[in-house]
Amino acid sequence: MSGNGSTVRIGVLGAAQIAPAALIAPAKDNPEVVVAAVAARDMSRAQAFAAGHGIAQVYDSYEALLADPDVDAVYNPLPNGLHGKWTRAAIEAGRHVLCEKPFTANAAEAREIARLAATSDRVVMEAFHYRYHPLALRAEEIVASGELGTLQRVDVAFCFPLPKFSDIRYHYALAGGATMDVGCYAVHMLRTFGGGTPEVVSAQAKLRDPRIDRAMTAELRFPAGHIGRLRCSMWSSDLLRISLRVTGDRGELYVLNPVLPQMFQRFVVRSGGRKRVEKFPRRATYAYQLDAFAGAVLRGEPVKTTSVDAIETMTVIDAIYRTAGLPLREPS
Repeated sequence: MSGNGSTVRIGVLGAAQIAPAALIAPAKDNPEVVVAAVAARDMSRAQAFAAGHGIAQVYDSYEALLADPDVDAVYNPLPNGLHGKWTRAAIEAGRHVLCEKPFTANAAEAREIARLAATSDRVVMEAFHYRYHPLALRAEEIVASGELGTLQRVDVAFCFPLPKFSDIRYHYALAGGATMDVGCYAVHMLRTFGGGTPEVVSAQAKLRDPRIDRAMTAELRFPAGHIGRLRCSMWSSDLLRISLRVTGDRGELYVLNPVLPQMFQRFVVRSGGRKRVEKFPRRATYAYQLDAFAGAVLRGEPVKTTSVDAIETMTVIDAIYRTAGLPLREPS
């Protein structure tokens, strides 16, 4: 917490492409947040990033940033395989952490980080930004209300084209793969709107190389008996598909683009022989997420995407990889 307890001073680990949208832009409109520092192993890159985004302090190592007493929290957008290592280091340095998804390389590492977080008084939050948007909260409310009846199936798709195969998201050594990158969203949504952590029944991968999935489909079964289906890809015939469908015995909820509804959205409920379309604010998911993080750090408000929640997501991802005949991802 900052000296006066009214702002959170955040340091960024790495000059990542996602940082401007996920943190820097929403911080400009959030009086409780200051992006105070950035660190990168390439000092010139860190300096250019800082100059472009008005960040005062620059470091040439992550260790130096974590040692800065004026940094209250860190944003960790490093490659997947480094999430656990540097989240661990940040907690041990006494910093709060907003860690990009997926939280860790696998479930065993997630359990380790969650144990460490539980013994600290730090906020450790996974950056599933969609979860804090009013659209997701409304979808959760509708499912819980019983309007759709008894759940029968939940279908989630997140497919987008990434034909640049040199991208780090295709690197096994950095815990890459479609199920890690976009599939983690699909798994999290299945858990959120399906009402539990499902068992993986079957999984089929389309491969970029023997260890890396460029696409994945999986069939799942929830503890209550209803089924789930996941489809994700970074390169497949499904070039762009981002959707959620929750089907019950009395109705159905369909959401187009539940991940970034500020860009475009369609939210349709069919029940009781009627159809309605609901609308939501265009404010960015990332802005709501940053509100939640600041509220947790400054006032102890609860967050929805905890390290314990991350264990469940990573457990399902591990099971998908095992069922598809692929190795689990490992920390870098």
